[in-house]
Amino acid sequence: MAIAETQIDNGIFRVTKWTIAPNDGIPMHVHEFEYVVVPLVNDSMRVLNSDGSEVLAEIRLGESYTRPAGAEHTVVNPGGNTIEFVEIEKRL
Repeated sequence: MAIAETQIDNGIFRVTKWTIAPNDGIPMHVHEFEYVVVPLVNDSMRVLNSDGSEVLAEIRLGESYTRPAGAEHTVVNPGGNTIEFVEIEKRL
């Protein structure tokens, strides 16, 4: 299973560093809040959405992106390298 390291959780922001080993993933979950992802590596992830759709998401070191609250998905690392990223949720 992926490793989640909470770095900040102060009621306004929750910052989590995710580490996903090859062929591992984050189980299905729903994001309650809008969030930003800051990749720490160059790689790709499989994102399996709750509606059955699938996206191969290319991530690039330091190229942040945002997603809306309500996103429901599983994230899988299909590659041979460990994937790491920081997720920042704005809770207010």
